[in-house]
Amino acid sequence: MTDTRCGFVALVGRPNVGKSTLLNHLLGTKLSITSRKPQTTRHNLVGIDTVGSTQIVYVDTPGIHRGQARAMNRYMVSQAFAALRDVDLVILLVEARRWTEADDDVLRQIDKSGSRCICALNKIDRMREREALLPIIDDVRQRYDFEAIIPISALKHEGLEPLTDEITRRMPIGAHMF
Repeated sequence: MTDTRCGFVALVGRPNVGKSTLLNHLLGTKLSITSRKPQTTRHNLVGIDTVGSTQIVYVDTPGIHRGQARAMNRYMVSQAFAALRDVDLVILLVEARRWTEADDDVLRQIDKSGSRCICALNKIDRMREREALLPIIDDVRQRYDFEAIIPISALKHEGLEPLTDEITRRMPIGAHMF
């Protein structure tokens, strides 16, 4: 008999890095609204993917950002922070072509949470030369002790299988919840 695995995975990052697009493509269905407009995702959204003996419960979070003067912004950021404490694994999404101070802010929150983390370098489809990824990966590796760094294009479905494999390997043994 095969052991079943089940765990929660938070998709976090600054606004507009592709969290909702990634969730939709991982699930194979349009569950989460996607838009070029920042802060389209306002609440944590849950999507469930069961493949074989593994069930992954993805939590799509609002973008974590500064400028929380408005009550709605404070609420959205608090939702994202809450997800960090309640998951088995965090996927930090960043744009492969640029790391920002906002990404540093998100990374500090991940570090505070003590959560295990994989970095997904998204939007690689916008890079002309894929060799340019090597110094980017080296830079990201220096920033944090990520369990893995995976280049992806959520929009073009590139790198999603290696990302899913990394996630699946890290799911704890346990009964499916759904």
